[in-house]
Amino acid sequence: MKHKQVFSMNLTGPIDYGFRNDYMFRAALQLSQKALTGLISSLLHLPPSAIKSVTITNPITLGATIEDKDFVLDTNVLLNNNTLINLEMQVNNLYNWPERSLSYLCRNFDQLNKGQNYSELKPVIHIGFLDYTLFPEHPEFYATYRLLNLKDHFEYSDKLTLSVVDLKHIELATEADKAYGIDKWAALFRSISWEEILMTAKNDEYLMEATKTLYNLNADDMVRQRCQARMDAELQEQYLLKKIDTLTAENAAKDAEIESLKKELASLQQNV
Repeated sequence: MKHKQVFSMNLTGPIDYGFRNDYMFRAALQLSQKALTGLISSLLHLPPSAIKSVTITNPITLGATIEDKDFVLDTNVLLNNNTLINLEMQVNNLYNWPERSLSYLCRNFDQLNKGQNYSELKPVIHIGFLDYTLFPEHPEFYATYRLLNLKDHFEYSDKLTLSVVDLKHIELATEADKAYGIDKWAALFRSISWEEILMTAKNDEYLMEATKTLYNLNADDMVRQRCQARMDAELQEQYLLKKIDTLTAENAAKDAEIESLKKELASLQQNV
């Protein structure tokens, strides 16, 4: 069942489930090929006309019940039948993103069938949208990493690429990031009200298509249930992470106190 509402440029109020909900992020990209095309063209610095085909190779049944343990967070896309792109939205910092993204990247790169030559391996790109700063000591809005020689930075291969979009630091977007509209996509994903998202999307057909898709999915009761389930899981995740941080801090304080007492004891023993 769907809510009987009509999309309008005069929409107001909070967005119930925005793009930072990982289920909504997946659902919107799967439902709208135009939005997916616009996002990929922006991220890869390509004109939309250069994208002949985008195919999601691990689609989900929208609205179907999915157990958390079975839910695949990432979206795999085959671009122009020659490049594999892995997209993922991650809100909570689980302190394992480098390892996790490398795992996805290598898993997708291992694509040869029996009898194929290694030269036939398709390039693989993993792009993560993070609602936290991956490397606080080295903040960057849109960072891209490849295999390089440590001495002279000569590129070993262009078939493995890792990129990270920091949704917390849109203000660090470069002129190139802005020229290709990556900052606009990030702003769209961070929007929490209809006024905000419509203002961001109003002059771009791809951003507007993503916005309309978001609206339609928010009107679908089954999709809303799945989004709420993911939100509940993320809130529980946040609670556990906060608890771990608290206990870690308490243990660190106790360890410091123990070391101080040991030093005091050693000093007393020397004076005996």
